[in-house]
Amino acid sequence: MHKPALPSNEAARTALLHSLHVLDTPPNERFDRLTRLAERLFGVPISAVSLVDSDRQWFKSCVGLAVTETSRDISFCGHTILGDDLLVIEDARTDPRFFDNPLVTGDLSVRFYAGCPLTLEGDLRVGALCIVDKKPRKFDEAERGLLRDLGRIAERELEMLLLAATDDLTGLSNRRGFEALGLHLLQLCKRGGSRASVLFFDLNGFKQINDEYGHAEGDRAIVGFANVLRASLRETDVLARLGGDEFVALVVGAEAGTEARIIERVQLGVERYNHDARRGYDLRFSVGCAPFDGAKETSIADLIAVADHAMYANKRAGRAARALDAKLTQYGALIDA
Repeated sequence: MHKPALPSNEAARTALLHSLHVLDTPPNERFDRLTRLAERLFGVPISAVSLVDSDRQWFKSCVGLAVTETSRDISFCGHTILGDDLLVIEDARTDPRFFDNPLVTGDLSVRFYAGCPLTLEGDLRVGALCIVDKKPRKFDEAERGLLRDLGRIAERELEMLLLAATDDLTGLSNRRGFEALGLHLLQLCKRGGSRASVLFFDLNGFKQINDEYGHAEGDRAIVGFANVLRASLRETDVLARLGGDEFVALVVGAEAGTEARIIERVQLGVERYNHDARRGYDLRFSVGCAPFDGAKETSIADLIAVADHAMYANKRAGRAARALDAKLTQYGALIDA
């Protein structure tokens, strides 16, 4: 068995990793969404976001493994961070570096491994996004490109920790974080020919809540609505608070009609919140939808602007509470709930 060597910039690499303050932290939906997506896209039993510490690899997110870390000496990801590109092992039993590795010979029975190094600050590789199978398999160029794309998204998630791209009140991404992550998700959808859209949500009458009940209650309303949105979206969707009472969601890889079903779930969730909370006021919202056209050069900021316009058009129209246009027209599905 070959133990992974130490990179020449090991001291700087581990210092950066520790500066993220992510090691030994609880699960995070941002990373869990990626590992679930990798498992689904590649049809593998194991996927992970692995961070390589000085003497261990620790899994920020992992599907298919009960452990949270392994020794760095036996880690495949320890080898991955030594290179700039993917490390692909199609059959570990025939690779001199891994054929007698405990992860191969033991109960885990690793046969196939593919890992994309996660690089920050130009050349500091802090870990890997990896997929694992218990049987040998080929890994073609299209699959390699897809894993690279997912790796870039994982990098952006780590970069957001450096950029403090999180909304303090709700724990969601803020605008900067959403645009950084959304850019790469749209590239992934364009590459794979997948559907995507942006939903723009705005609370109706929020100023009145603040004026009549105070800003602390306004904050409770924001957090309550954020929780409804979390529960209504799918595991692979991305949610952010842009500021004030404005929220956006990037719906990726969805079949036709998914946006309308999400909006219906939000409406039902708001109704349940109003019934259970009984705060003396009811949450109400408007929403607009902007579909992504992969044939056009459209930025995430463009989609936000279009969905925002659609939302305000609907708000001005004063649609009835249950009016829902499920067709994705120029501005998409509109609702005033």
